[in-house]
Amino acid sequence: QVQLVESGGGSVQAGGSLRLSCAASGGIFSRHNAAWFRQPPGKEREFLGAINYSGDNTNYADSVTGRFTVSRDSVKQIMYLQMHTLKPEGTAVYYCAASPTWADSWSSYVYHNWGQGTQVTVSS
Repeated sequence: QVQLVESGGGSVQAGGSLRLSCAASGGIFSRHNAAWFRQPPGKEREFLGAINYSGDNTNYADSVTGRFTVSRDSVKQIMYLQMHTLKPEGTAVYYCAASPTWADSWSSYVYHNWGQGTQVTVSS
């Protein structure tokens, strides 16, 4: 069972950048695909980007393509979300998740391991 812990959240002004980390333990993270989601206040959880277990395939939500990058360090068992040009609507709790399945990687239903989330606040 993979345990996930997010870090790196905080407050940033619109247009700024932030990098989130997701540290894995307790399982073989290198055999899991992984993704980032966020949940704004009062709204549904939304997909941001995913990366496959080997790190050579990624996909992103249209809303963040070109601004966000998902990467992973399989030796350190850490996944990253580099965010640029943040917008106020990016204020949310950001979650990482892991799954042995790559199909439908955009869907929260395929992920059974979740972190506790980290808060990102983007001020205008």
